[in-house]
Amino acid sequence: MSEIKIKTEFIKLDALLKFAGLADTGGEAKLLVQNGQVLVNGEICTMRGKKIRAGDRVSVNGEEVTVI
Repeated sequence: MSEIKIKTEFIKLDALLKFAGLADTGGEAKLLVQNGQVLVNGEICTMRGKKIRAGDRVSVNGEEVTVI
């Protein structure tokens, strides 16, 4: 598990996936979310525009990041 620091109030899920290196491109991030491969705080999330805030945990294929 790693930590990703953001300087804004929130970051959208698809942008976080790309920023954290969990997806190589925005298109890949979109597909991961649409296919139900992304967990936010332990639950499947299919909303790529979901606002992710400090304290949220995002997991993809066994890799997890925590937003701080």
